[in-house]
Formats: sequence, C-alpha cells, structure tokens
Amino acid sequence: MVGHLVDTAGHTVGLRVWYVDAQGVHPREADDVVELYAHEDGFFWIDVPLWDDDAAALLQGLGCHPMVISACQSRNYVPTVHGYEDHAFVTTQSPLLGERGHVHLLELDQIIGHHYLVTVHGPINPKLDVAEALVETEGAMSRLERGRFRPASPVELSYAITSSVARRQSGVIREVAAKLPGLEREVMDSQLRNPEELLETMFLIRHELQTTRTMAAQCQDIWIRMAEIGKLSDDADAALARDLAAQFDRVRSLADGEAQFLFGVIDLYQTKVHTKMTVAMERLAVIAAVTLPITAIASIYGMNVIVNESTHWTQLGLVLVAMLTISLLLLRWAHRQGWW
Repeated sequence: MVGHLVDTAGHTVGLRVWYVDAQGVHPREADDVVELYAHEDGFFWIDVPLWDDDAAALLQGLGCHPMVISACQSRNYVPTVHGYEDHAFVTTQSPLLGERGHVHLLELDQIIGHHYLVTVHGPINPKLDVAEALVETEGAMSRLERGRFRPASPVELSYAITSSVARRQSGVIREVAAKLPGLEREVMDSQLRNPEELLETMFLIRHELQTTRTMAAQCQDIWIRMAEIGKLSDDADAALARDLAAQFDRVRSLADGEAQFLFGVIDLYQTKVHTKMTVAMERLAVIAAVTLPITAIASIYGMNVIVNESTHWTQLGLVLVAMLTISLLLLRWAHRQGWW
C-alpha cells in the first residue's frame, strides 16, 4: 500500500490494490501489479482515494494514456468517457447535499482495462469526510469480502460500482422529494408575511433537484457512449453499459417528476402573491374612489365655505352631505364589484 490520507475519523486511507478471482478478493501490494498479464483467472482492482505521484507512476506503468492521467489528477465538472486501444476512461459524479442548498460534487474516475480496474476519487473538498467519497467502492468491497459478489471481469465490477452511483443519485432525489410536501403545506398556510425566506427555501430545493438531475442526465449520456465504444467489451459488456444508462435515465425521470411537483408549488406561491397584490390594489382603488370626490369638493369649496368672514352653516352642511352621499354610493358600487 502506498500513499496515505487521514479522514476526519482518524483512519488512514491510501492507495489500495486487490486481486479479484473466483475465490474472492485478495489484498496485494502496488508492486504486485507487474504480474498483471501473468494471471488469466482474475484481475486487479486499484483504488486511489488521494491522487499523488505514486498513483501517477502506477497508471503510467499500466500504460494508461497521458490524457487519462491528467484527467485523474484534476477535477472534471462534466462526466466524460474516452476509449483507447486497450482501456477506457469514464467519469461519473455523485451528489452530496450540504448546507443551505449546496450540493457537493463527488467525482469517481474509472479506468477499465482487460486485466484491471482503477477507481480514482476526487479531488475531494477538504471540509468533507473522505468516507463520503468512498461509499460506492467500500460497498462493492464489502460485498466481495462477504462472498455476495463475484465479478468475472473489470467491467462487471465497474457495473456494480456505477450502479451504486445511480442509487446515491436516486437517494438524493428522494431526500429532496421528502421536503416538498412540507413546503407545499407551508405555502398553502402562509400569510406571506415573510415571503423572502419562503422564496429562498423553494429556490434552494430547486437547486438541489436541478443539480442532481443534471448529473444523472450527463451520466446517462456517457454510458450510452460507453456502450458504443466497443474497445474493451463484447455484447454482454455493452449490455451492462446500456443498463447503467437506463438506471441514470430512471434517476433523471424521477428528478423531472419531482421538479414538476416543485414547479406546481412555486406556481401556487406565485398565484397567492399575485392574488394578494390584486386584492391590495382593489382596496387601494376603493380608498382612492371614496376620497377622490371628498378631495375634489374640499379643494373647490373648502376655503369659501369655512374660511370666510362667517361660516355658511347651511352650505357647509349641504357640502358635507354631498361628500358622504357620494362616498357611500361609491362604496356600494365597489361592493357590488366584489372589491371588498
């Protein structure tokens, strides 16, 4: 074992090498990879939690393309796939929900050869526990050690690991979906006294959903492409790649369905806001209609009726009655219009 990485729990995680055959999985040293082509009954699995010079040297020794090595040591924001003479390179992404709607992108690079599979994690956000990035590979290793899984080729192992990526994406969709019924009730019950907070919550959930949906759709595209490359795989292996594409398509479909529900909640919110604004404008219109004749009459008659050598009480009374009568008539008309 070469390289090392210490996670937040204090566990040392470094470059790991196993030999997988019909009998199970066997830990090996990195130097043992020189025996790569000496075995026909199994294959090597190399897991790289942290990229370092030892990992680069090992991939160079395997004959990996320089562009593959360059891609493994840097972050790939978009999933990708490339086929070469004797190996293929594919990148998938898993989402991890963070604080305030932030979605962490957990990258998993795979180099699939005839006699080996290399899984490269990261780069990983320093704030995250390394274990979060190793969920898929640790799950596959657990099944191997318990004898529940016996892959016959690197492609079958890659299929199992990538299926776990699709399940994690699906799990995030379900986690986001669990927030939607409560959000809908909040929108329906809200008096819109704090609309900024409610609106921010809706758009943060939308961001989580849209980010995960984008990951699934991109992963679907690259596994469709993987099935068409044909550099490594026969028809059975191409069928596994197509099945992975179908799994990611299912995740995308789930995200689309939940997005429609969320858009319905947002539309309900916008309808309530517009209705409240309309009601407010109608009430303002009533107030303006009631005060307009009073203002008009007062502006014309006020100074002549009250501010004079003497107050003309009869005329003042008639003006006040006229103001009140007009206002009441306008109020009655507004009530018939349904404005209040």
